[in-house]
Amino acid sequence: MTLTDPREATAPSFLSGTAKMLNDARDTSVVWLMLQCALVAGVGVSLFFWPYAYGVSVWYVAPLYWALVMGAVMDRFTLMLHFTSHRQLFNKDYKTLNHVIPWLLGPFFGQTPNTYFAHHMGMHHREENLPEDLSSTMRFTRSRFSHWLRYYLRFLFIGLPELTLYFYKRKNWKLFGRVLQGEGVYWAIVAVGLWLRPDAALTVFVIPLVLIRTLMMMGNWTQHSFISQERPQDPFQSSITCINTRYNRRCFNDGYHILHHIKPRAHWTEHPVEFEKNIAEYGKNDAIVFDGVDYFPIWLNMMLGRWSWLADKMVQLPGAPVRTREEKIAFLKSRVQPFPVAESSAEAAATQTAA
Repeated sequence: MTLTDPREATAPSFLSGTAKMLNDARDTSVVWLMLQCALVAGVGVSLFFWPYAYGVSVWYVAPLYWALVMGAVMDRFTLMLHFTSHRQLFNKDYKTLNHVIPWLLGPFFGQTPNTYFAHHMGMHHREENLPEDLSSTMRFTRSRFSHWLRYYLRFLFIGLPELTLYFYKRKNWKLFGRVLQGEGVYWAIVAVGLWLRPDAALTVFVIPLVLIRTLMMMGNWTQHSFISQERPQDPFQSSITCINTRYNRRCFNDGYHILHHIKPRAHWTEHPVEFEKNIAEYGKNDAIVFDGVDYFPIWLNMMLGRWSWLADKMVQLPGAPVRTREEKIAFLKSRVQPFPVAESSAEAAATQTAA
């Protein structure tokens, strides 16, 4: 099997001295990405000073700004936020700088401060896509667009109240407070922006937020679409892995989602090696691995019912059952069926222990 390792994301020489500021010297390239994102954010700030005097609305340049944001850094920023939520970037001597990504840069790329960390670290990884996970896909038919649309709209419109209630019920006051603080500051700033320069505020803050939340819900849906009815608590059978993709090279090897749930703190550069080292375990557990394709084409082809295309992208793992194309299609379809009886995380843990 050929794996495409991540590109050597070398930072410019003038950033070499930042290694002493980091928890892991391999992450100087992340500092370089931070600077690139800061430049794009600077362009966003400039739109608030776009001169009305010349009679040119911000809306004339908004498509160019969105192309810059989405084409150059949005995907990389989102996975940088993900990676640094699991592993703090700056060491204790420079720990204040860890607030730069979520607080100063995040709002320009559709991320409200603190909320991503609280949702992903404080809820999703705790519940592992089981029924108590607010972003669980289990009760849906994952190949139906109408089901995804319900899932997405619920997240978009009541996701925040549900998240705060989740922390309130569990008396997790730290994350409860962080979510309210981050959302409160963000929307207060947006409200001022909408009052002063509504076209700029919508272009820079509101529309990117809707776009990235749409993409995140497509991504999370796909990451947890193919779930075993027998072992939904098992990362090998509740998620997928995507190899040999441009997406992995750009986005911190995010395609290795099975590994991410097994070892959430594994450094992104280690994912291809860990996968190769444990490939027999993937085969033994009949894990689903796709070659040369990432989450978004998988999502689209599920919605279009192109099961033959998906089957052709599956990797034959050593030790896994050998299936014909028709058998692969039947296998994939069996993994996207809704769960008739919602099982609590405690019951799932008990089932896993008994097994």
